[in-house]
Amino acid sequence: MSNIKKTLRLATAAAAFIVALGSTTASAQTLGFASPANPLEAIFAPLLRGPQATEESPAYLPPKSLIEQPAARSGREAAEDASQEDLGQSADLPANLRRQVVDYPTQEPAGTVVIDTPHTYLYYVLGGGRAIRYGIGIGREGFTWSGVEAIARKAEWPDWTPPTEMIARQPYLPRFMAGGPSNPLGARAMYLGNTLYRIHGTNAPDTIGKRVSSGCIRLTNADVADLYSRVNVGTRVVVLPMSGRGRMVQAQPSAPSAPRVN
Repeated sequence: MSNIKKTLRLATAAAAFIVALGSTTASAQTLGFASPANPLEAIFAPLLRGPQATEESPAYLPPKSLIEQPAARSGREAAEDASQEDLGQSADLPANLRRQVVDYPTQEPAGTVVIDTPHTYLYYVLGGGRAIRYGIGIGREGFTWSGVEAIARKAEWPDWTPPTEMIARQPYLPRFMAGGPSNPLGARAMYLGNTLYRIHGTNAPDTIGKRVSSGCIRLTNADVADLYSRVNVGTRVVVLPMSGRGRMVQAQPSAPSAPRVN
């Protein structure tokens, strides 16, 4: 019985509430105010729609860092980005090994590359008795060579596949390494003739001026990128021997008998 009374009281209260809403709507119309077609909608619609953006409470925006996320980049592009510091400035080298324009009288035509092995210099001949001089790292004892070659191929961020004979000497080496900042070939490589030798960059700039390679010529990444931009496939490369310091070799192609690479 008590439940019936409670139900009747709730029904009466609801009816009174609806009548009150109706009279409010009628009063609003009498006074010339606009009223919603459905009074209940005016009350419950905001609850159903959820919070609305206002001048005081603007709509939610994700953080700027999320909006401006850069597009995904390839591994090669990421590698180049990672080494922009190396490419943008020379490594901390002794003054004599830093890239510079110097006097260099030679009979070689402009555009020729001359490797002065005894002095660990590479010259890019400008003509008029001038050249750009770069500090280089050269082959260790027993791994130097001399001759005249031409650049057969150029590569940016080259992959590295150590030859079999190098793996035999250093079995801990990887069988393959993709191009990138940690690759020992560095940012650029210029392949010499049909040999395995290259002029390339390095991930160890402190080896410039030293005899540490298996015959390749290494420069800092900044310097090799500069040289790379100046030479073309077919550029003549003259490699001076360790003996007879400063003596030019015969201007004729000659490949080393046992090519090695590093």
